[in-house]
Amino acid sequence: MKYKFLPHTADAKFQAFGKNLEEAFENAAYAMTDIITDHKKIKAKIKNAIKIKSENQEALLYDFLERFLILLDTKNFLLRKISDMKIKKTDKQLTLTASIIGDNNLKIYPTKTTIKAVTYQEMFIKQRKKKVVIQVVVDI
Repeated sequence: MKYKFLPHTADAKFQAFGKNLEEAFENAAYAMTDIITDHKKIKAKIKNAIKIKSENQEALLYDFLERFLILLDTKNFLLRKISDMKIKKTDKQLTLTASIIGDNNLKIYPTKTTIKAVTYQEMFIKQRKKKVVIQVVVDI
């Protein structure tokens, strides 16, 4: 299981899973996109590189997911796939790099709802023996 949605009174809540931090972050991005539309149906037309720096894992997760909302709002970009993701720790910060692939023709994809913001409410990143579990609540 890559992710699952959890009940929440007003917003959308999910948990994403991975063998490592990179895979869990990737699955969190897919879960968030699937709140809006089915990421598997988005055409792979545009490829961009992203680089995000943050002071800790939670801030990095927030900034990473927020980047997709910014791209959606400014360029109509919907995520299809993430590749070559790397998260590296340097001195006092973490750096995430990845290639993101998707489409910016928002009109051709049916949307279920919109996401206003990523929140820190109930957010966690837990490293277990053989997997990473991420929980996120987004404001819809």
